[in-house]
Amino acid sequence: METKTSLLDNMIGVGDMVLLEPLNEDTFINNLKKRFDHSEIYTYIGSVVISLNPYRSLPIYSPEKVEEYRNRNFYELSPHIFALSDEAYRSLRDQDKDQCILITGESGAGKTEASKLVMSYVAAVCGKGAEVNQVKEQLLQSNPVLEAFGNAKTVRNDNSSRFGKYMDIEFDFKGDPLGGVISNYLLEKSRVVKQPRGERNFHIFYQILSGGSEDLLCKLKLERDFSRYNYLGLDSARVNGVDDAANFRTVRNAMQIVGFMDHETQSVFEVVAAVLKLGNIEFKPESRVNGLDESKIKDKNGKVTLKEICELTGIDQSVLERAFSFRTVEAKQEKVSTTLNVAQAYYARDALAKNLYSRLFSWLVTRINESIKAQTKVRKKVMGVLDIYGFEIFEENSFEQFIINYCNEKLQQIFIELTLKEEQEEYIREVVIKFSFSYASFLIFLKLQNQTGILAMLDEECLRPGTVTDDTFLEKLNQICATHQHFESRMSKCSRFLNDTSLPHCCFRIQHYAGKVMYQVEGFVDKNNDLLYRDLSQAMWKANHSLIKDLFPEGNPAKINLKRPPTAGSQFKASVATLMKNLQTKNPNYIRCIKPNDKKAAHIFNDALVCHQVRYLGLLENVRVRRAGYAFRQPYEPCLERYKMLCKQTWPHWRGPARDGVKVLFNDLEIPEEEYSFGRSKIFIRNPRTLFKLEDLRKQRLEDLATLIQKIYRGWKCRTHFLLMKKSQIVIASWYRRYAQQKKYQKIKSSAIVVQSYIRGWKVSLTSESLSFYLHRLIQSKHMPSLSPVDKNWPARPYLFLDSTHNELKRIFHLWRCKKYRDQFTDQQKLVYEEKLEASELFKDKKALYPASVGQPFQGAYLEISKNPKYKKLKDAVDEKIIIAEVVNKINRANGKATSRIFLLTNSNVLLADQKSGNIKSEVPLGDVTKVSMSSQNDGFFAVHLKEGSGAAGKGDFLFSSDHLIEMATKLYRTTLSQTKQKLNIEISDEYVYFFVFPSEQHCSSFVCQDSNTGKRKHCACWVLYFCDIYYGNTF
Repeated sequence: METKTSLLDNMIGVGDMVLLEPLNEDTFINNLKKRFDHSEIYTYIGSVVISLNPYRSLPIYSPEKVEEYRNRNFYELSPHIFALSDEAYRSLRDQDKDQCILITGESGAGKTEASKLVMSYVAAVCGKGAEVNQVKEQLLQSNPVLEAFGNAKTVRNDNSSRFGKYMDIEFDFKGDPLGGVISNYLLEKSRVVKQPRGERNFHIFYQILSGGSEDLLCKLKLERDFSRYNYLGLDSARVNGVDDAANFRTVRNAMQIVGFMDHETQSVFEVVAAVLKLGNIEFKPESRVNGLDESKIKDKNGKVTLKEICELTGIDQSVLERAFSFRTVEAKQEKVSTTLNVAQAYYARDALAKNLYSRLFSWLVTRINESIKAQTKVRKKVMGVLDIYGFEIFEENSFEQFIINYCNEKLQQIFIELTLKEEQEEYIREVVIKFSFSYASFLIFLKLQNQTGILAMLDEECLRPGTVTDDTFLEKLNQICATHQHFESRMSKCSRFLNDTSLPHCCFRIQHYAGKVMYQVEGFVDKNNDLLYRDLSQAMWKANHSLIKDLFPEGNPAKINLKRPPTAGSQFKASVATLMKNLQTKNPNYIRCIKPNDKKAAHIFNDALVCHQVRYLGLLENVRVRRAGYAFRQPYEPCLERYKMLCKQTWPHWRGPARDGVKVLFNDLEIPEEEYSFGRSKIFIRNPRTLFKLEDLRKQRLEDLATLIQKIYRGWKCRTHFLLMKKSQIVIASWYRRYAQQKKYQKIKSSAIVVQSYIRGWKVSLTSESLSFYLHRLIQSKHMPSLSPVDKNWPARPYLFLDSTHNELKRIFHLWRCKKYRDQFTDQQKLVYEEKLEASELFKDKKALYPASVGQPFQGAYLEISKNPKYKKLKDAVDEKIIIAEVVNKINRANGKATSRIFLLTNSNVLLADQKSGNIKSEVPLGDVTKVSMSSQNDGFFAVHLKEGSGAAGKGDFLFSSDHLIEMATKLYRTTLSQTKQKLNIEISDEYVYFFVFPSEQHCSSFVCQDSNTGKRKHCACWVLYFCDIYYGNTF
């Protein structure tokens, strides 16, 4: 693959939208589409990364890709999320600046995957070590846990985050991760009890039923059939390409890595099972004496389900059953108990299920934070990663979509503010121009931020005494917001919406920055109140289940608080305000995710859908902000390095400051001064056309340089070839002249010899008798060479000039007579000579015993076991061919005395048998023999070393004495090589170590030459064997 060295090299479309010319909505969309069609899913707007979801795997996230983007300039390579991640990490590590990465976009645009890629890149490039790797692994493994409990399939995304997550990753001064802190925002708990058509509940419900073992399901009192549970929608229970069982195993492994204890994991699953079974409880009305309706559990199955829930949670069944039928209201010193009708009982059931699950999720986040938090109190650097739900426009939009879109309004606001601030600070830092730009036009929904906004009115309505319904809330909106230009309602005082049939009477419509969204007012008040009856809280607190008891601290009668709890809207508004304050203290980095189509299919680009997202993300406005001053900026060094070939004064090397070189370059190219400006460290180019002109000039110049290099190379190649041909011609000519002169000399010499012979023959005339006598004497002459291969005699040369011919004839004759001698051998004789040759290579000049063995034939079967009836039992026990059968003396391990043993060598084993009885005492596979040791003296001792740990090595190595040592060692060597394909180590040393019992006893055999009479050492006397036993380091 071709390596890009700049954003501008081999560019498909325009890699940075700031350079797009002309800039309008159509060219913007077309550029994104062109890059998307070529699998280029990332595009820049300055330092902002636009990411299109490819809905398929791309080979651009490998470890090699990580190394490619590591420690590289942001614009040095083609656009990639790794470039932004590296820029943020290096700024944090080297410049000590806290960073935040804001990932925004609508549902299904790939925000969650983008956050995973950022975290995986940072984990790959930061430090290594056991503790650091453990922290990184825990940070990464927190994702599967939170996704299982907080993500669900929606119509737009199979893995949609139904909560907002902000993770602060903490680093030390070296840039190594120390830990992290996770904050979660607004889990969509209404999904627990009801899901829109075509969507699923949270993943964990399906994962437990699909991947849980039979034992686990039995303990949780669950069945695998999804249809048995009312809280699970059946139309989308199975998702193509999603393996819930495998994901469940991943979640359990991740929980273990993060630090969850086994009993904690079991408690979590018990709460999930209880929530799932709550949906199966149904109620029926029952009239009381006072005429009021009371709810009761409908049938026997409902009571069984309630009993199972109580067994899982440790709650008294009667207490929980009463909590579903009665409600206690406390006011100061008074308590009033009222019955619940069927509708209120279902509301209480669903409220309990939602609160159980949402509080469990919050507990999970807190538990994960306990495991991943930094253990040291040193000053930390922080990188925040925000993965929060994108702007949502569904067919039915309710309270959840309203506050989600409110959060996105706030994120859009901070995006514009920080982008303009960053642009302004760079111009001030570089002392280029004074920059000012109004962003008020980008924020069109400001009413949600102040005290008179819709959320404030909703809280006010919820706290108002009297009857409060969704209709009264809508009436209040119509009264206060009727004249607001971004509010629309059929019931408002504004007459222009009275006849708008696309707007139902129970809805209102708001113009967000992303477009108009119609909200159904139904459920706003209840969801904002988020009430859970006190009876249910107290029932949960009374549970014998430690986790459930911790989830409902307000159920403790000793801590009853009659104050109304804060509403869901006010809590979310406060947490978003805290998040915005946190983000403003960090250096921002942006990833804007875009969904190319609604079908979740690869290779499909829907222009209208992408255009809608480009509009509400404000991407065109972002480009205009970057181009309000200068469209392109680059440090002087890379700018000079890229364009230096366009000027003779800067090519090939510029001696001096890079800024001066860029000035010389731009003056030589006659670029108008109003098109660029010099900052302290960067060159600023106002119009993209100027940059493209430079690129065109550079491309043309590179072609000219390539032609020049080709010309010089071809000239050098031809010159080199010519010089080689010339040198070869001289060599050939000299050799030919020598050959011609030698041939001429040989011809003259031959002619002279012929003339001399004729003259001598004419002078000396011999009779036929004398000639016959001369020939007979010549044949019988002692000067004729012998046919024995070992005879080295050869007649002397008659003439000095025949020296080379004389030596060559001697060599050829010797080879011929050797061949004639070998041709006389039979196959058996050849095998004998091969063994003798192997023995020569192993022992010649190494073992003093070798010369005496040269003349002795290798017989092998000295005992003739097949013929001797004494050894019939031994013959029957051995199935293989016997290569050696010899009586040897085996040195006893205990006292050093010799014992006669029959030594048998077969194709695969070494056998030791008793000489008298013929019983096999030891059997050693050839693969277990590692070495044979012997001295260099004239003795027959040798040690057979066995592989440590093998079955045959239980009592240690063997020490033998034999009269046929050379033959036995040679045959053992050749047989082992033939069977194991490995050469047996033959060690010849006057001192070697062998083991008697592994590994405690070692014996060292030393061989010395001494006079048997005087005891003095000398070179020719008998050989004495000394034993040196070593036990645990003590010598005896």
